[in-house]
Amino acid sequence: MNNSHNNAIDDWLTTCEAAARAGGQKLRDWQGRFQTRKKGVRDLVTDADLASQDAIRSIVTARFPEHAFVGEEQGTESIAPNADQLTWIVDPLDGTTNYVHGYPNFAVSVAIARGNDVLAGVIYDPSHDECFAAAAGKGAWCNGSRLKTSHVSAVAEALVAVSLPAHVKRDSADLLDFIEAAQVSQAVRRSGSAALNLAHVASGALDAFWATHIHAWDVAAGILLIREAGGVVTGRDGQLFDLWNPHFLAAAGPQLHREMLEVLTEFSPR
Repeated sequence: MNNSHNNAIDDWLTTCEAAARAGGQKLRDWQGRFQTRKKGVRDLVTDADLASQDAIRSIVTARFPEHAFVGEEQGTESIAPNADQLTWIVDPLDGTTNYVHGYPNFAVSVAIARGNDVLAGVIYDPSHDECFAAAAGKGAWCNGSRLKTSHVSAVAEALVAVSLPAHVKRDSADLLDFIEAAQVSQAVRRSGSAALNLAHVASGALDAFWATHIHAWDVAAGILLIREAGGVVTGRDGQLFDLWNPHFLAAAGPQLHREMLEVLTEFSPR
């Protein structure tokens, strides 16, 4: 890695953290006094989401006006940018339903990517003032402490997380996967924040996480965190992970990843 690229990554990571913390401060400022609207079935957006994204965008565009910006609240969810274009990928409030109910499990996610490659990313948990940060080739940290995924290698010993759609149906493949994983793992959690699930796999608090109905802004920073902390991320089918179609399985290590993949594909092949 040459010095100019190294310096660029440092600059991007610094901007990620400044932007994520600014967004987190807006979430704290608005807590308990926001207006809530619906985007869709059981899908909420608050004034806090919008204030957080505005704060993030202001910091990013002031520093890098030439870069593309993709955020959850701007309606560009299905558009992947040019593969050579540096793009900021932002979720100003991941875990909106938790936030609305006062449940302290939500986060801000800010990342920069080129095509399918995430170069730097930060997940900020404003409830606990935890800042999870990663830079490509440089490792992952939380509040200055180096992150490392857990040593768990067997599903039977694993604490696993899943993201399910809010309107999951009784006979859906997602729910069947959940039931199967609950039967063979130590436990399964559905916490309501994909970004924090990814951060917690990177930190070793969780051992694996899978999701199917999700967007690039939910996962961009977290995928880099896990890889830099020593974990494995692939598509939900075991193939190459696609940031712009992120149906995925993430695990602490290759053995656990293989076992989880067998569990999910055996019961609910896709």
